[in-house]
Amino acid sequence: MDISKNPLHGRCHCGAVQFVVRLTDGLNTARRCNCSLCRMRGAVAVTAALENLHITAGAEWLTLYQFNTMQARHYFCSKCGIYTHHQRRSHPDQYGINAACLEGVSPFDFIEIPVEEGRLHPNDRQDGCAAEVAGYLRFVPGSRQSARDSNLNGCS
Repeated sequence: MDISKNPLHGRCHCGAVQFVVRLTDGLNTARRCNCSLCRMRGAVAVTAALENLHITAGAEWLTLYQFNTMQARHYFCSKCGIYTHHQRRSHPDQYGINAACLEGVSPFDFIEIPVEEGRLHPNDRQDGCAAEVAGYLRFVPGSRQSARDSNLNGCS
């Protein structure tokens, strides 16, 4: 999937928070993480420099969540609860942007997403190594018929 570096429009689910962002390398930075928060949040994040994210509406609806070292800054819409972006702990000069909040982008557009090993953050590693890939999350499109045939959907 190729999206140019042109500004993209994004918003939370209810539309209270809206933004414009210019991604560092289009959707090529798409990733997930297996730290405790990301594991539960389940979002695909893409990268933008701090100066390339502009909240155009609803800044007052953003809620900040921080945990553990209190270095990463995770932002959510306080009306609908959707995670929109976070200032990264490993790269404080960057935001991770929830790809699903971007106009015309779905997390199901990505066939394979690397999952970073976030349970041991790169800043906490004794060897100073960067984040490792813990694995890959794959989306394999199927049809409703094949799901019915194999009873994967749990409906009868």
